[in-house]
Amino acid sequence: MITPFRIDVPQADLDDLNDRLSRARWPNEIADAGWDYGFPLARLKELAEHWRTGYDWREHEAELNELPHFTTEIDGQHIHFVHVRSSKPDALALLLTHGWPGSFLEFLDVIEPLSRDFHLVIPSIPGFGFSGATRERGWDYVRVARAWAELMRSLGYERYGAQGGDFGSGISLALGAVAPERVVGVHVNYLPTRPDPGVELSEVDEVRLGKVRQLMANRPPYQALQAATPQTIGYALTDSPVGQLAWIAERFAQWTDPRSQIDDDRMLTGISLYWLTATAASSARMHREAQRRTEPCPVPVGVAVFAHDITLSVRPLAERLHDIRHWSEFERGGHFAAMEVPELFAADVRDFFLARIEDR
Repeated sequence: MITPFRIDVPQADLDDLNDRLSRARWPNEIADAGWDYGFPLARLKELAEHWRTGYDWREHEAELNELPHFTTEIDGQHIHFVHVRSSKPDALALLLTHGWPGSFLEFLDVIEPLSRDFHLVIPSIPGFGFSGATRERGWDYVRVARAWAELMRSLGYERYGAQGGDFGSGISLALGAVAPERVVGVHVNYLPTRPDPGVELSEVDEVRLGKVRQLMANRPPYQALQAATPQTIGYALTDSPVGQLAWIAERFAQWTDPRSQIDDDRMLTGISLYWLTATAASSARMHREAQRRTEPCPVPVGVAVFAHDITLSVRPLAERLHDIRHWSEFERGGHFAAMEVPELFAADVRDFFLARIEDR
């Protein structure tokens, strides 16, 4: 059963957040530390104070409630999603999947331009946000993809496209493998490519691959913790809003194009979503679950590479694994491309999927 959903956070939860922020216990910091030891104290205090006294969840909650939200249950899991229908009745449906530390909020700025040509289904991954915490093992890319296939079937979509970045990339590619007869194509804006000694690369690609090797050799601390002991870090993030703030704000600071204009309120809405739904631990578990290998994606794949992403895809390596039909390189934008450069993101997604319609 699909049920309309309205966001209505209890006032007691907002009061509790305000109280915890007012009683924050701060660590000391080495003079002139900058970013050498982690998120700078002064900047975090500034963000925390704005969250406590300047940011208005109710204002943003009201704006979000202008969207058509729904919930359903699939495979024993509560699923939240936004469903925006195009004015074109026969439009192709697109399923847009976020990553970590993102949410359906990543796509707010591309809903209007994309819905001109496509019906949009924007779910929250199990364990994230309004989908709520997962309660058993096994919610990896493939299981989420199967849930997405069932969601699209229940909405009456026989054929559709899938788009994603970060975890959404892995889930979308898995969806192409799970339901190849229904998925017309997969577009991703994050596609890690591993070294392959049998592939000759240009100097530019060798530089990119060098950064991939460096990342593989020095796994980021947040990723190592969430993949190994997500429950342990979950205690700190679920109990301390300042901890949750630092954990996610650091990712935005490090993974975005310095020219991007993601304002503090937009970021705080996303962080509030993690806090108010208490999904820090359950969302972190995806780093552990996602380590399982998935089947190759047999459907056409489009790739958008944004210059300031964590790693940049190497096309010859990607082509060894996927049927690449579309490849775009952008000088602007980072890991949160739909938020950072929505006009570039939406245009690239549109171009790829309109071509898939013509292929049919």
